[in-house]
Amino acid sequence: MVSQLFEEKAKAVNELPTKPNTDELLKLYALYKQATIGDCNTDRPGIFNLKDRSKWDAWNKIKGTTQDDAEKQYIELVDELFVKYK
Repeated sequence: MVSQLFEEKAKAVNELPTKPNTDELLKLYALYKQATIGDCNTDRPGIFNLKDRSKWDAWNKIKGTTQDDAEKQYIELVDELFVKYK
């Protein structure tokens, strides 16, 4: 179960004045999925589905991270992005 702070940060990140770069977006995606679902639980998308494959790889890369740790890292990353892109 994710915290209220996590949910607030997940909504707030969409209000950044500048869109984060691809690496930051992939990290956000991976940490969000890890915090809300846990370890990657789907098959890797095919070679021609590059966007979903990149997202899957980012999520699978943090396999083993606890949901609590992923939530904390996500909140910290959102805070860093607000400082960077304000």
